[in-house]
Amino acid sequence: MDVTMLSRIQFAMNITFHYLFPPMTIGLAWVIILMEGLYLKTKNPEYYKITRFLVNIFGLFFAMGVATGFIQVFAFGNNWSQFSKFVGNVFGSLLAAEGVFAFFMEAGFLGIMIFGWTKVKPKTHYLATIMVGLGATFSATWIVMANSWMQTPAGYKIIGEGIHRRAVITDLWQVYFSPSFLTRLGHVLLGCFLLGIFFVVSISAYYVLKKKHQHFGERMLKGSLITAFVALILQLWSADSSAKGVARDQPTKFAAMEAVFNTEKNTPMSLIGIVDMKEEKVYGIAVPSLLSLLTYHNLHEAVPGLNNFPKKDWPHVPSVFYSYRAMIYAWSAMILIALLGLCFYRSLEKRRWFLWISVYSIIFPYVGNIAGWFTAELGRQPWIVYNVMRTSEGVSRVISRSDVIASISMFAAMYTLMLILFLYLLNKKIQKGPVFDDDQDTDGVYKDPFLELNQE
Repeated sequence: MDVTMLSRIQFAMNITFHYLFPPMTIGLAWVIILMEGLYLKTKNPEYYKITRFLVNIFGLFFAMGVATGFIQVFAFGNNWSQFSKFVGNVFGSLLAAEGVFAFFMEAGFLGIMIFGWTKVKPKTHYLATIMVGLGATFSATWIVMANSWMQTPAGYKIIGEGIHRRAVITDLWQVYFSPSFLTRLGHVLLGCFLLGIFFVVSISAYYVLKKKHQHFGERMLKGSLITAFVALILQLWSADSSAKGVARDQPTKFAAMEAVFNTEKNTPMSLIGIVDMKEEKVYGIAVPSLLSLLTYHNLHEAVPGLNNFPKKDWPHVPSVFYSYRAMIYAWSAMILIALLGLCFYRSLEKRRWFLWISVYSIIFPYVGNIAGWFTAELGRQPWIVYNVMRTSEGVSRVISRSDVIASISMFAAMYTLMLILFLYLLNKKIQKGPVFDDDQDTDGVYKDPFLELNQE
């Protein structure tokens, strides 16, 4: 493998490990906002316990997200210096805004959110919680904005030639709101929210199974399954809008997502299939005219096939096809779990088989989120900025194969140790459950620090 491919593997490894954490902080932040809001409205101490427990978990994910996020900055400079030079004028404003308007907001209020339970009044604490949630969401907004510009660049011009050429902003609002931004942002944020919701489903089902904090677990499980169902319906609508945007703006990616090689009317959609690149066919189960209907709301209109475009501009079709289906299958698994949960709503605690499925359901939103990003990034290839700069042009000129191989090995070892530590700490927090040092009096009876603050 050459330096370009090795650098792509390294960046994929870095970003995939990093992506285990920020989506969870975004999703959990909004779950926490919902739970704390319910507590302030109802004064039910169960909501207080749920909120505080989830905040402890949030802090761990936030710390891991920060630690793994800094690595991405160095990767841009070390492995992708030509790309950094090319997009510096565009990305400078976007990533600076992410730091100033998002990360600082999130980090600034995080201390109050985690440690302020007995130090500030309830409404002040809730404001801090909202600000942390907004900061996490704004952070995702700026990152998706930058990535959307790479997918559908707008509002720029190119100056210079050869290795000295670079993109310069001509219309900042077009850079901010590139054609794919809004649909992709909604899709990403819903994916994050689903991750947070199914994390709650998983741990609450575990508590019910183990008869540990059982009332706490039952309340969380039932509420989160209802919320998950609503979010999954919204995600289906978002996915439809996002796919239509890809078909319009990135037709080669869309053709690769469905492995459509030849343009033909009544374009079918493969439900299950194996891509044969030699024969340029998909072997499996397909529904005639379904892709035409979903894309154009017309059974007969043809979806442009890959053979309409030069082969040098094709992405790796099997990778895009399979990652896209992994995302679809993950959504299907989640909606099935949510529907079963609603069907058995009144007797969930008696159905151990469903509870065990729910414990491991956290796998599906993770698969969906990561497979979705793989689809977006692999489908853009061979372009690092779509139809403007090829990936091979963006790699640094001064690094060698041995440099990249050594860094991949180092990162793999470091990530393994970090993951072990993270899982140990996460398991410790889950095993302890919603028990806190400052909410028990001398008789072991639960008391609410917020209520004490209200009485002062």
